[in-house]
Amino acid sequence: MTTKTTTLEIGVLGMTCAACVRRVEKAALRVDGVRDAQVNLVTHRATLAIEPGTDASTIAAAIAKAGYEPVLEADAKVLGDAEEREHAAMKRSFVFAAALTVPLLALGMSHGVWPWTESRPGRFLQLALAAPVVLGPGSMFFRKAWAGLRHRSADMNTLVALGSAAAFLYSTLALLVPSLFPHASHGQTPHVYFEAAAAVPTFVLFGKMLEARARARLGDAVRSLVALQPKTARRLREGREEDVPIAQLVRGDFVVVRPGERVPADGHVVEGRSAVDESMLTGESLPVDKATGDEVFGGTLNASGALTVRVSAVGKGSALARIVEAVERAQGAKAPIARLADTVSGVFVPIVLALAVTTFLVWAAIDPSPDGIAIAVERFVAVLVIACPCALGLATPAAVAVGTARAAELGVLVRGGAALEAASRVDHVLIDKTGTLTTGKHVLTDLVVEGDEHELLALVASVEARSEHPVAKAVVAGATARGIALSPVEDFRSEPGRGVEGRVSGSTVRIGTASWLAEGGVDASALEAEAERMATSGRTVFFVAVDGRPSGLVALADAVADGTPEAVDAMRAMGLEITMLTGDRRSSALGIASELGIRRVVAEVKPEDKARVVFEERARGHVVAMVGDGINDAPALAGAHLGVAIGSGTDVAVAAADVALVRGDLRALVTALRLGRATLRNIRQNLFWAFVYNVIGIPIAAGLLYPWTGWQLSPMLASAAMSLSSVSVLANALRLRRFERTKPGSRLREARAALRVAA
Repeated sequence: MTTKTTTLEIGVLGMTCAACVRRVEKAALRVDGVRDAQVNLVTHRATLAIEPGTDASTIAAAIAKAGYEPVLEADAKVLGDAEEREHAAMKRSFVFAAALTVPLLALGMSHGVWPWTESRPGRFLQLALAAPVVLGPGSMFFRKAWAGLRHRSADMNTLVALGSAAAFLYSTLALLVPSLFPHASHGQTPHVYFEAAAAVPTFVLFGKMLEARARARLGDAVRSLVALQPKTARRLREGREEDVPIAQLVRGDFVVVRPGERVPADGHVVEGRSAVDESMLTGESLPVDKATGDEVFGGTLNASGALTVRVSAVGKGSALARIVEAVERAQGAKAPIARLADTVSGVFVPIVLALAVTTFLVWAAIDPSPDGIAIAVERFVAVLVIACPCALGLATPAAVAVGTARAAELGVLVRGGAALEAASRVDHVLIDKTGTLTTGKHVLTDLVVEGDEHELLALVASVEARSEHPVAKAVVAGATARGIALSPVEDFRSEPGRGVEGRVSGSTVRIGTASWLAEGGVDASALEAEAERMATSGRTVFFVAVDGRPSGLVALADAVADGTPEAVDAMRAMGLEITMLTGDRRSSALGIASELGIRRVVAEVKPEDKARVVFEERARGHVVAMVGDGINDAPALAGAHLGVAIGSGTDVAVAAADVALVRGDLRALVTALRLGRATLRNIRQNLFWAFVYNVIGIPIAAGLLYPWTGWQLSPMLASAAMSLSSVSVLANALRLRRFERTKPGSRLREARAALRVAA
């Protein structure tokens, strides 16, 4: 018999890498009653399947014992505030460490340029600068390394702690008890490596700070969505209006929504007519006309006209709550980035330890005298120092820092290394239509008239000028741009969702749907074929009648944004598959897709369905980028490997995304994808240079070649080699500063990528 389980969510702070995730999962699974544990590094949440009666505080205690901070109240605000505090503390630690490490590096790496630095007071000054770094900000690495050892695992923290501790302890002994070291009796002073002891944790702390800053903002998407819902509602009871908190609304209540206000809850219109902006749900650029019986949704914006709404859903049952849940679920499904440095460290650290211990034992066995033991200790430390991960810890954050800075200069805001890595691997791009491929604003595109086009447009624009509907404003703007003067209007009336009518210069002008014109005795059937053709191409079409006679058609469309055709062509040349994913009408979507040459279109989808399409493409093995600008895109942006928001879009979309295109130009997406590929290549090169010194230096530091060549690597030379590896990594990372929007040779690589996709 299978025992039923329930789901428990606990926030977990203090995780910095994939090894941390594994530790938390193991700690939770050791608690009786925990059947499954899924920990997400991005959202800092542990989702646990537990048997009934399992005590949450016991699980929290196990997580705390593993070295992490559990948060039982794991809602978005609590975790967001806690992460902000964690990021602020990390930043303070780095600033403090850097302020002491920079002068320490100048002193330690001078190597006699300033003679006083080699004096005893100069060395005590180095100790005074290094100790606060190693014992202060550096202590976090010792705590995490100890936690890893207790769980029989080694990671980046273990290597940082070992390298820093070995350099610091060796240097302290060399300063305080120099007689322990060989050659001291001959007047030679042993070298100290305080700069290495402080530089190791400082460099790695820099990378951790960048990651913490990116993670600290992940909750912005959810908080922005929640902020869309009004805090109060105007409830109608016994003919009187009263302002009440949203939480007090129940199904069946009546609420009044005035023009310019957001609808407080899902419901149905019982009185009034208006146009409601539902772009947050559907992506449809035009407001939707609402009348008695029509459904409205909480958080949508009432554009014009007052509405009385009967509440049908509140709390978690509302459409807005479902979007919030979809964003949280999508963010939680994001796998943490696989850090190559952490993966390698899990193997590299035990090997380095084994080599260092073997080095000590072999040389101590060769010469067991005090001087021989001192030489063995010196070579043991040299192995650890040459293996210090300064360059390894700098390899990723240096490339990410330069890459993100260069991206910002090119109009692309990127959230850290995970986004750049994802950008480098994208092979399928899903793109929203409204406000992304298009401008999101309707413009006057076509006029079909039987007589004078100028005269008809003047009549239509004069009447539409009296309306507050966005379509009317687009018509007026189009007429004004053509230099047409407007005339006074009499007897104006509007029928939301159907059309408008008025008298201009003695003529009655009626504009709207064919059925509404028919109610006024106008037969517009002769124009229906042309209207259908324009509607199929994505136009929004209205019929016009003057003095009871059909006089023409007015058509509007959401125009393709500048640079979009070029961007689509460039992505196709890169070998990327492109799909339009929109909540807009299929006819409008197909018209834009045809114009841009996009073959696959998924239209009329809800926000949660957009996220479903993203996950379906991920399940097929694609690395997916989702590009959008609206609230309705937020779940899909959060669920994609790479969420890309148009910078001119909503705050929610930008918060849910990994990349924001500041200028709203889709060509910047091509720049982001190319820069991602360039940055990942740079990181791999950095890691190569970080390890090549270890591969060459460790055997020399261990004295392996000494019997045949006389080569040996003292801790001082090991420190210099370690510094050289850091310099080479930094120099290589700085090459990204020269990255251009179109990198030389990229066309050839894109052609090869296209051939691979075609194959």
